[in-house]
Amino acid sequence: RAMAGPPGLKPLVAVGQVTSTPDKELNFAACAGLVREAARRGACLVFLPEGFDYIGSDTAQTLSLAEGLDGDLMGRYAELARDCGVWLSLGGFHERGRDWPTTQRIYNCHALLDPAGHLVAAYRKTHLCDVELEGRVTMKESSFTNPGTEIVPPVSTPAGKLGLSICYDLRFPEISLALRRAGAEILTYPSAFTVPTGSAHWEVLLRARAIESQCYVVAAAQTGKNHERRTSYGHALVVDPWGAVVAQCREGPGLCYAEIDLDYLHRIRREIPVHGHRRPDLYGTVAAAGLAPVP
Repeated sequence: RAMAGPPGLKPLVAVGQVTSTPDKELNFAACAGLVREAARRGACLVFLPEGFDYIGSDTAQTLSLAEGLDGDLMGRYAELARDCGVWLSLGGFHERGRDWPTTQRIYNCHALLDPAGHLVAAYRKTHLCDVELEGRVTMKESSFTNPGTEIVPPVSTPAGKLGLSICYDLRFPEISLALRRAGAEILTYPSAFTVPTGSAHWEVLLRARAIESQCYVVAAAQTGKNHERRTSYGHALVVDPWGAVVAQCREGPGLCYAEIDLDYLHRIRREIPVHGHRRPDLYGTVAAAGLAPVP
C-alpha cells in the first residue's frame, strides 16, 4: 500500500505506457501489474493512457466491448485503487452512457478514482479526433463517439490540483488555459497517438502546454502494435512547468516516475507572471476587417 512519505518529500507520480489490444482481460492484467508496481515504489497517483481498457480492431468491436462506469471493469479498478492505496487516472474509458440505448454511441471518458475507489471526476472528451493524412492515417472518432459537453474543474490530489483532458484535446490550448484559470497545477493528456502524428507533434505540443500554462504536464501513452491495423507512438512522459521533460518511458510497456515540486511551480509563476499579464479583454473573436491602411 502506497503511504504518504515523511514531511518534506515531494509526491511521486507514476505514468504508464501500455499496448492495449481487443483482449480486455489481458489489458487489465497488464495495467494492474503496473499499478501494483507503482504503489510499491511509493507513487501516490498512477496515470494510465487512453484506451487502457481495450483498443478494438474495428468500430463494431469497439462498441460491443464498451461498458458503463458502473460496470464490472470499473469496479475492478476501484478495487485495485483500494488494494494499492493510490489515486488512479484512467485516461480514456470506452463508456456506455445513459443515452446508449438511444444513440448507440459511446463516450471517451477520463475517470479519476481516489484511494477508496470512489469515482471523484469523469471528463468526457470534448474534441473528437477526425483526421485524414492521405495514405497514412484515417480516424473518425465522431462516427461512434459522442462529444462531451463540459470541462471538469481541477481535482485536488496529493500531488496537486489535477486538470483532466484526453489525447486530441492536446491540440487545443484553450482547454489547458481554462483549467489553469480554474486552479490546475497538473494537466494530464492520456493518449493513443499514431506514429506519424506522434513523431511530429507529441513532445512539442506537451511542452508547449506546460510552458503556456506553467503546469506540470503528464501524458500516459499507448505504445506498439495494438492490432493488425494500428500502431501507437508511445513516449509517455512528464514535463515540468519550465517546459523540461523530466521523465519519459522507453520502448514497450512500462512506467516512468516524476516528483511533483509545487514550490518550484509557484516560483516559476512568480518569476514569469504571464497569468497576470493576460488580456482577456482582447481575446474575443477578431472581426475580419477590410484591408484598410493601418493608421
